[in-house]
Amino acid sequence: MGNNIAELPREDALLRAKRHYFSLGVDDGAASLCKSNFRYGLGKIHHAQEELGMDPNGTFISTPDETISRNVRRWQSGYGYGGKLTWGSKKDSLIFVDVKPNGCGMLVGGIQELPEPSEIITNINQILQKEIFIDNIPIQWDFKKGNHFIDVLEVDQKGENHEKYPPYMFVIHGSVPELRKVTEKGPGLYYDKSPELMDMCKSMTTQFGDIFYLDGTNAKDYFKFFMYAKWYAAEKRRKAAEMVFGKFKEISNPMHQGLLSMGEMLLGAQHITENPKKLFPVALRSDLPMYLVTALPNLTDDQIDDVGFLNRAEKLEVLPHLKDFNALPHGGGYKLPHINRVKDVLVIENDRYFICEQKNEDAITIFSDVAETQFLYRGKKIINKIEDLALGKVELKMHPKFVLKI
Repeated sequence: MGNNIAELPREDALLRAKRHYFSLGVDDGAASLCKSNFRYGLGKIHHAQEELGMDPNGTFISTPDETISRNVRRWQSGYGYGGKLTWGSKKDSLIFVDVKPNGCGMLVGGIQELPEPSEIITNINQILQKEIFIDNIPIQWDFKKGNHFIDVLEVDQKGENHEKYPPYMFVIHGSVPELRKVTEKGPGLYYDKSPELMDMCKSMTTQFGDIFYLDGTNAKDYFKFFMYAKWYAAEKRRKAAEMVFGKFKEISNPMHQGLLSMGEMLLGAQHITENPKKLFPVALRSDLPMYLVTALPNLTDDQIDDVGFLNRAEKLEVLPHLKDFNALPHGGGYKLPHINRVKDVLVIENDRYFICEQKNEDAITIFSDVAETQFLYRGKKIINKIEDLALGKVELKMHPKFVLKI
């Protein structure tokens, strides 16, 4: 295409990036913020791709829970949350590390009896007093950080599939903070936490800010390390389950935040495998049911046409990205109850200020850092959207009994 993107007027480059964003979301204030911010991340990716001799076609397809990212550095880098970001083929040796993969996921386990909260708390306190290792790496427990939790639920006895499963379930949501910095296993996951990883990175200045990336052997080495971190995170959730609940049946343990390949990144989304019986958890608010969903292949040609993406995807030559979407949300996503939509974005000294229409008053809220704003979690409309779009089918409904954040 030639070196044109860097020379485009700012608004034209943003409009070009916007066209590479395909939304399956619920169109509320948080979704509007996600769309507005992601234009800057995609604009940076397109600039970098073109400078590196690639087709500048980085594409984001949101899941129904598209929302803000409360990771400050990720948000400032121009990314939202809830969907799949694609910038290359599975074999391209290029990774944009400012998306910050961390191997986060949720383990769902089945148990026969409902434990007492005091019993679980006692078990956890005993665990916290021990030094526990997986593969010679000391575990850092993170089940009280951010939206990480341990949740205990009762299977809905009215559901047609309930007899296939234990009567109670628990969910453990966590990642691997112990691998964000350099260890004997690799350079660390987060470029802003690991000087060693930052030394490996290259950077490029764009009109929307700097972008950090790895290429060649460094990208391959980082991806290999990430796959180790993904394994470690899954094993850590299993270890926590065994130590807290004892004997259990593993129902599901998928990742929803990390690299699928050197050219694909899940941001709060779960990747569908070829196993049609695999179950994926969708956790809404703590006071609402949680669901286990079987996925349907997506996006099909009919789905792409039905939601109005076909012509745009063909013109942009990104239809293969949409056909290879195969993703589900992992939760309801953050909801900003006081925000209706983004009206405009003000950029001052490379800082973005989102001018937002308030929900109930004739006034505005202006955001730069969205991490500290008030938020809720969305409810059943996300499950409804999954089914309306034929992304998946509810297999099991579970009712909350108690949630632990300790």
